[in-house]
Amino acid sequence: QVSLVESGGGSVQAGGSLRLSCAPSRYIVRSYCMAWFRQGPGKEREGVATISIYGNANYATSVKGRFTISKDNANNTLYLQMNNLKPEDTAMYYCAANSRTGLNCPQIVAEYDSWGQGTQVTVSS
Repeated sequence: QVSLVESGGGSVQAGGSLRLSCAPSRYIVRSYCMAWFRQGPGKEREGVATISIYGNANYATSVKGRFTISKDNANNTLYLQMNNLKPEDTAMYYCAANSRTGLNCPQIVAEYDSWGQGTQVTVSS
């Protein structure tokens, strides 16, 4: 397993923006599927976005067009740019890594074997 540390969460008003970052303890961003998940109050953890080793991104329908996942291989950092935030985006956001594949990255919690502690995002109306 790899240690992942998220940062960048906070409280914003609806329509605002935040940028989350994830820093792994080993150089894995260039070789693993990386993903962002979130878990809202009383809800199950759900996939938000994934990115393959070639930079191919996939998004949950609810965030498509508002969120952008990206990575910096040289600096081994994963990002999530979140624009036009809505109250329903309020959740704990988690960075995750899948050591078994770097392609066709799934948005399935059980497929990821390394997780961060999470960073809280709160959006007020």
